[in-house]
Amino acid sequence: MGRVRKTIFETGEMFSIAIEGFRKTWQIRMWWGEFVEQCNFLVKVTALPVMLVALPLGATISLQVGQFTRQLGAESATGAAVVLGIVREAAPLAAALLISGAGGSAIAADMGARNIRDELAAMEVMSVNPIHRLVTPRLWAASTVGVLLVSLVIVAGIAGGFFFNVVIQDVSPGAYFQGAFLLLQIQDLGASMLKAWLYGFIAAMVSCYKGMNCSRSPVGVGMAVKEAVVTTFILIFAANYVLTSLYFVLVPQKL
Repeated sequence: MGRVRKTIFETGEMFSIAIEGFRKTWQIRMWWGEFVEQCNFLVKVTALPVMLVALPLGATISLQVGQFTRQLGAESATGAAVVLGIVREAAPLAAALLISGAGGSAIAADMGARNIRDELAAMEVMSVNPIHRLVTPRLWAASTVGVLLVSLVIVAGIAGGFFFNVVIQDVSPGAYFQGAFLLLQIQDLGASMLKAWLYGFIAAMVSCYKGMNCSRSPVGVGMAVKEAVVTTFILIFAANYVLTSLYFVLVPQKL
């Protein structure tokens, strides 16, 4: 019961920090500079890795599906499977995992270092709310960069699938792209961007909370970083299951 009570308490604390961070969102001048700095940092640490992840991901889907569709004489359907899988699921998940693994760990370490150096307490003494000054820009930065990374994953994944489907499996480029948009809908792209925004928000929320509440020692900061990454992964996969289930219920699919 003690562990369950602690989990419920931490969940409430995380959401209270997120709500408090959103409460002062309209005061853009107060956090705009930190927002730009965090966006710049997140793009630097995630842009190239997410493309390197997406290229073999699209290639793997293309190889696996292509072997099956070739037996049925429907090689052009490979493009539809690659694009649909990347846009719907792979793009937001890849962006979220890179943000939580690379960016979220850095956010947790930064907030934890500020905590053990008493910077957060000093800000409160000076009547500066650390949540409004530090958490708010990080919430928006992670969410914004998550949406931007979706486009990189889609382009890189489709390019990887194109290479292996066209060059390796000898499917014509026209057939690949004709099949690519066979099942895709504009709602799929909108849902993917919404997922990426929410996953980035979750990563920043968890990382900020773990860093601001870590034990006051270097070991405590390290533990906070580990807990932030693991907790974010669990929440993202749980949220992905719920959002995907709702999407299939609410949006009619092409046949």
